[in-house]
Amino acid sequence: MIEIKSKREIELMRDAGKVLAEVHEKVGEAVAPGKSTLELNDYAERLIRKAGCTPSFLHLYDFPAACCVSVNEELIHGIPTKDRILKEGDIVSFDIGTNYKGYHSDAARTWAVGEISSEAKRLVETAKEAFFRGIEQAVPENHLNDICGTIGDFVESRGYGVVRDYVGHGIGHEVHMDPEVPNYRMKRKGPKLQAGMTLAIEPMITEGNPEVRVLSNDWTVVPLDGRLTAHYENTILITDNGPEILSLMKG
Repeated sequence: MIEIKSKREIELMRDAGKVLAEVHEKVGEAVAPGKSTLELNDYAERLIRKAGCTPSFLHLYDFPAACCVSVNEELIHGIPTKDRILKEGDIVSFDIGTNYKGYHSDAARTWAVGEISSEAKRLVETAKEAFFRGIEQAVPENHLNDICGTIGDFVESRGYGVVRDYVGHGIGHEVHMDPEVPNYRMKRKGPKLQAGMTLAIEPMITEGNPEVRVLSNDWTVVPLDGRLTAHYENTILITDNGPEILSLMKG
């Protein structure tokens, strides 16, 4: 069952998303060589709490931190530590959720650490562009597969891998809700989109092999070939006038 949000629920999610957008911008500005992933996680958590929200991911399914911080080949669910120090040329993704009065927003960004290679830059830009191409299809009367297929087709047209083991999702009073939102073309059209649906759309792509495995910490996901990955995500609201991105700075 896919929930249609009420006006009150949408306003709470807008508030959560506004905080999340600001947190991502400030964390992105703080990313630099020599910073530890734990230092940046703690900074994000302070920003979230100062704004009157709580971190959605802290202790969710027993995850031990406020943010998933994933470096280079780490696709998702990287656990921040004081010993993981960012260095020039790395790319680092932050997957962060905010909870405002029981309603969530979820977004991810992949940032450059100093100067990065042209190959890494193209990968990061492709993940972001795939999101924006996908949400062009996020309009009432379209089907879910219109979003999913557009994302996957674009990523693969650029020569990258589309991860199939992890997907986007509905979101609202829980972080993960129906429907699942794959980043690849499905064999079925999927549910018809309606105004009031809220979705977390999140292309997760690899430089090479899209097959992945989980590291021994039981969380961090990496591709089998160990090459670079990128992740870009926002929470969107489907409206009669097109998609509204709830977790992106306006203007």
